[in-house]
Amino acid sequence: MPIPKGFSTPNRLSAKQRAFQQLQEWIIDGTLQPEEKLNDGDLANALGVSRTPIREALQLLKVQGFVEMNPGVSTQVTSVNNEDISKILPPLAALQSLAAELAIPLVNESIIDSLNRINGKFYEAIKKKDYYSALKLDEEFHKFIIDLTENPYIDNTVSMLQAHVRRLFFHNSIILNEDSVQEHKAILQALKNRDKENVAKIARDNWLRPIDIYYEKLKEKQ
Repeated sequence: MPIPKGFSTPNRLSAKQRAFQQLQEWIIDGTLQPEEKLNDGDLANALGVSRTPIREALQLLKVQGFVEMNPGVSTQVTSVNNEDISKILPPLAALQSLAAELAIPLVNESIIDSLNRINGKFYEAIKKKDYYSALKLDEEFHKFIIDLTENPYIDNTVSMLQAHVRRLFFHNSIILNEDSVQEHKAILQALKNRDKENVAKIARDNWLRPIDIYYEKLKEKQ
């Protein structure tokens, strides 16, 4: 189990939080490969913590579907099924749609301007084919809207699902293109118009469209 060196994590986090965030990041980006066995002693040494926060972090990762545990046998990273895109994106689309609808009364010109700037950076990243930066900017765009709702239940669930989206991106299930730029613009126009029905539909479709793109690409390869 190769462990990277030279990484850094914020000191203000607890040992369990630091372990959770770092292990989740390594699983998402493939540093820790699907089905790779995990040794809590090795992980504890790598992160400079005791085994207790590592075990607590692994329990959290198990709950989120990133780790599977067979007590007394092994702990390992879960496998990746690219077709899980059709399971992950629909609930995410529903929550993003709801958040956009709930955000309407809270939107002002300053917020629209901020979202436009993020979308502009997103477009530039797409043009440069810097797809990982585009993914992060897309996440920032939608997170901005979710934060307006001040609803931790939506926020926490979306954050967990979004982590799986990032993992699917690294396994080539999530494909980004310029269509999302135009959809973001349409979301912003609907927010400005205070059009709940339209903003909910556009936000939902924006998250469901990658499913169709994935299966279209799959057919092309067959």
